[in-house]
Amino acid sequence: MRSAHTVEQVRAAEAALMAKLPEGALMQRAATGLAVAISNFLGSVYGARVVLLIGSGDNGGDALYAGARLARRAAKVTAVLLSDKVHAGGLAAFKAAGGQVGSADDVRTADVVVDGIVGIGGRPGLRPDALAVVRLAEEYGVPVVAVDTPSGVDVDTGETPEPHVNAALTVTFGTHKICHFVDPAATACGPVHLVDIGLDLPPAEVQALQAADVKALYPVPHGESDKYSRGVLGLMVGSTQYPGAAVIATAGALAGPVGMVRYVGPDAVAHAVREAHPEVVGDGRVQAWTIGSGLGDELDIPRIRDLLDAEEPVVLDADGLKALDDSGDHVEVLITPHAGELSRLLGVDRATVEAERLKYARLAAETFDVTVLLKGATTVIASPNGEVRVNTNATPWLATAGAGDVLAGLCGALLAGGLTPLDAAAVGAYLHAAAANLASKGAPITATTVAHSLPEATRRLLS
Repeated sequence: MRSAHTVEQVRAAEAALMAKLPEGALMQRAATGLAVAISNFLGSVYGARVVLLIGSGDNGGDALYAGARLARRAAKVTAVLLSDKVHAGGLAAFKAAGGQVGSADDVRTADVVVDGIVGIGGRPGLRPDALAVVRLAEEYGVPVVAVDTPSGVDVDTGETPEPHVNAALTVTFGTHKICHFVDPAATACGPVHLVDIGLDLPPAEVQALQAADVKALYPVPHGESDKYSRGVLGLMVGSTQYPGAAVIATAGALAGPVGMVRYVGPDAVAHAVREAHPEVVGDGRVQAWTIGSGLGDELDIPRIRDLLDAEEPVVLDADGLKALDDSGDHVEVLITPHAGELSRLLGVDRATVEAERLKYARLAAETFDVTVLLKGATTVIASPNGEVRVNTNATPWLATAGAGDVLAGLCGALLAGGLTPLDAAAVGAYLHAAAANLASKGAPITATTVAHSLPEATRRLLS
């Protein structure tokens, strides 16, 4: 499990550790890890042209001490001082190692720029002098390695309301921060390298499952299992208007852990589903429902609301979201909107949701008493009790018609298999992305190929 902590949590843990260590020892740990990461990024340090952008915070000190280490390995390291209050000890060590204080013009010929402008305590945005040098690096195509977080992003929300650094690599210390997981800031971070500096941290507000976590949660049948005990999922999806949604959602469900799938819908659509998936049976008792994908004009809001008030957990997707209201107890409901659908539920514009994904996923979870899986490049999953999980392993090729139907079917199967809405959403999002990566290999994919790749992705996970 990867964990992302708040600035307040990190600051408290750092203070507790610094009280036990010699003065400056924690910064030296961070600087050593940063120097190694920059070396690996460059490939060869000897003669490399490194420009440090140094602000007044401790991450400027981290960058200066790291720059000193690189200079001692024969890199040509220049520091651009963007404050008259830079870390004194770091600057002295940097100069003693042969580092030079330069100007913004040095960025033009750099092999890498190190962003030590502001740390995790900084506000969104950059001052004009800092922004000018960052823009210069962008103009000349110089990659940026960010220290802890890209300067200018909102660390605790993942928002980017102001100009900010776009990093080719972010090197962070002690733990991930929320901006490393949540878009749009996560995209600005690039790949994130975590350096362990020995922090003792409390439980995190935001987490991301890894393969071992997904494997531990996945409902694997045992010797006494039968098709009913493995779970029975009901599908109320598709319509004569959108019959393909039913076929695709069924494919996603059958690729999950359930022993049986029941389809409830128009006869013509049921025929199409059974032609593609002869294992599917008709109406009857179920352990969970997936409702909404492609219902179109055949949306039956009263019937859906009856099912939301029943005891079986429900995945509510696409058109089915129109049946959701803020009355009643919906804690066993998982909704799977994209930003546009969530914006309609909450009465805000889509651009606002996309800019503040964590905020609005949490707001919807609280407002409707549901677990929210907000689809996107990084999937944000928020539960009514405040827990948040983020999935970050998706390929951009997954943004294709019908992919959400596959996900809804798979999450329903995981619910029917006994997982909570939060776990079903997190496991489903992870496997959905893993299947897409397996199917794509860097090339276009369809929702059908994603569904067909799910069993192999699951097999690889469980083996």
